[in-house]
Parts: sequence; structure tokens; C-alpha cells
Amino acid sequence: MEIFEYSFVTNAVLLMLLMSVVAGIVGSYIVVRRMVFVAGGITHSSFGGIGIAYYVGMSPIVGALVFAILTALGIEMLGQKGKVREDSAIAMLWSLGMSIGVIFMFLTPGYTSNLMGFMFGDVLAVSHGDIIAMAVMAILISVATYVFYRPIMYVAFSPSFAKLMSWNVRLITMVMSIVVAVSIVLAIKAVGIILVLSLFTIPQTIANIYVKSLGKMMVVSVIIAILASSIGLSVAFAFDLPVGAVITALLAIVLIIHKIVR
Repeated sequence: MEIFEYSFVTNAVLLMLLMSVVAGIVGSYIVVRRMVFVAGGITHSSFGGIGIAYYVGMSPIVGALVFAILTALGIEMLGQKGKVREDSAIAMLWSLGMSIGVIFMFLTPGYTSNLMGFMFGDVLAVSHGDIIAMAVMAILISVATYVFYRPIMYVAFSPSFAKLMSWNVRLITMVMSIVVAVSIVLAIKAVGIILVLSLFTIPQTIANIYVKSLGKMMVVSVIIAILASSIGLSVAFAFDLPVGAVITALLAIVLIIHKIVR
């Protein structure tokens, strides 16, 4: 308990708990709608925004957010219009974003010390502003999911049935794509571009072994993410290991064990 005397440890714990709520809810939508590859494209393309932001001297999170949202909307529009196959659009935007990020990182004068933090995460470096942003996101997502649960569920499982129910499928998918993009970017600072996808997919996959409804899946995913984050933080602090990598490894091991047992 002595480690909680340090404010950066308290900040890390609070952020991971809030991020577990966001990841559990949003990640369930990602897994049910089978858009894990889409989420991966959004995550890695955001690196382009980080590179440009470093180059022009603005906040890397703002740059990542703009790129992530544009990528999410681009994938949805290209896929819906059928001009480009969705997997091709994802691969194109994924590689384009990473390439732009590398180019602008190379052009940026001096040493970009925070680059490794965005690639692999640095939960101990989070600020009060990061916690407030994640708390607002967690509250908004929880309330919106409760209010609009039925249309979200219809679109996630069967867009054609959602159309029969007179729901605006295109609007809902666009909004959910933006929500996925924002959630991922807010989580990048804590666990990094490379590891963030695990928190948005593995707890949900574990939950899906035991429950078959979207609502229950969200609740169980949040609980699993909180447990994994808490244990991962404890192990990382005890053995001086990177937090994001420990949490990802822990979730992967738990998933493998559950698959074997079931």
C-alpha cells in the first residue's frame, strides 16, 4: 500500500480502472461486429497524426485523434460504397498512417523522447487531464450504451434487421466508428499503439466464452479488464516491468487457459 503515497501511482490506477470500463463496453461492440482488423487499422494509422503533431509542435493526442477519426470514417465510407474492399481499405490506411508518422518523426528536429511511450505506453506518465478525459468518456459511453442499447445491438449483430426496424444504420455505424477511434486514442498513452488492441479484444473474447448476450458481455468484459489491469499493475510495480506488456501477456495467458479448459 505504500506505493499509493505517490500521486503518479494513484493516477495510473484510476486511469486503468476508467479505461477498463471504456474498453469493456467499446471492445464488446468491436468483437461482436467482427471489426478487430478495423480497430487495428485505426490504432496504427493514428501514428501518422502523432508524427505530424510532433513536427508542427502540437499535442500528439490531438493529432492521433484527428487521424483515427478520419481513418474510421474513411474505412466505413469506402466499405459501404463498395468501391474498395474493406480489408484493402484498412491495409491502405494502416500503412499510409504509419508511413506518414515515420516520415514526420524523421523530419522533426531533435530527439522525440515520447515516441516509445506512444508505441508501448507509459501509464505512470498520465496527467490529471488524461484521467478527466477518460472519466468523461467512460460516463458518456456508459450512459449512451444504456439509452441506445437496442439500436447498437441490432447494428452489431444484423444491420439488415436494423434497417427493417427503421434504424439509421449508416448514422449509427459512423457514430460508433468515431467512438471506437476516440476510445482507442485515449487509451494509447497508457498502454501504447502496439498493445492497446489487446485490451479492446481479449477480455471480450474471454467473456464471450461464457455469455451470449451483448449486455452481459460488456459487463463481464469490464470486470475482466479491471481484474487484469489491477493484477498487471501490481506485478509491473513489484518487478519493475512495463505495465502495458504485463497486462497484455496476462490477458493472453488467461484466454489460452480458458480456451483449453472449455
